[in-house]
Amino acid sequence: MKIIMLAGQGESTVYIYNGISSSVHIEKVFYTQSASKNTLIKNRIKRLGFFKVLNQLCFQIFVIRFLKVFFKNKIHKRITELKLDNTPIPEEKIIHVGGVNSDKTIEELKKINPDVVLVNGTAIIKKKVLESIRAIFINTHVGITPQYRGVHGGYWALRNQDPENFGVTIHKVDTGIDTGDIIYQKTCSVNKKDNFITYPLIQTALAIPLLIKTFEDIQEGKLKTYKKENASSHLYYHPTFTSYIGGFLKFGIK
Repeated sequence: MKIIMLAGQGESTVYIYNGISSSVHIEKVFYTQSASKNTLIKNRIKRLGFFKVLNQLCFQIFVIRFLKVFFKNKIHKRITELKLDNTPIPEEKIIHVGGVNSDKTIEELKKINPDVVLVNGTAIIKKKVLESIRAIFINTHVGITPQYRGVHGGYWALRNQDPENFGVTIHKVDTGIDTGDIIYQKTCSVNKKDNFITYPLIQTALAIPLLIKTFEDIQEGKLKTYKKENASSHLYYHPTFTSYIGGFLKFGIK
């Protein structure tokens, strides 16, 4: 079974690669490039409005930096406890394809013709890419779908006083935002020392054995998927500075 990763150049991609590579063979890692920050901000303003995006930027500039500095030791300790490996992916495994929906992506997919494409941390993948090869595209989502689609699903579950839905989803990829059929889901609890930075670390560690099981299911022809009937579906974005502070003061959610 030929497997490739189609992924963003973030830490979670490295953790997932190292977490599964001892159990499954990864042919190549296609590194995608995000749009420029200016383009991302402009698109977000069109969708959410100027003041909300400004508020989100304040969160990213001040809160994220504060958490990374103030909880630096906690974060490193969590990485060790969760047995996440941040050893760089070997250079010979990496192919830079530009945008996830670029002609280069399609060209390289057709060249390798994988059976499975593991997606992580990319922009929304268009139909032309999904249908360019006869492979199953699967994604790791750090949230429980369809209740917590979009970004920071674990944080939003806690922020909504819904800790039972702090978890991870492995699902097939379609053209929607985390709307594909579910393969596996798993939930867990967090402790009071965890925060916005460590939540996705916990979820990534939770996802790795589920991914290995998914590959085994595909190999053995036993893959099963499902959709949740009558479940609420919500799409979440980055927190704003004021909403984060409000959640911390009211519920103690870091």
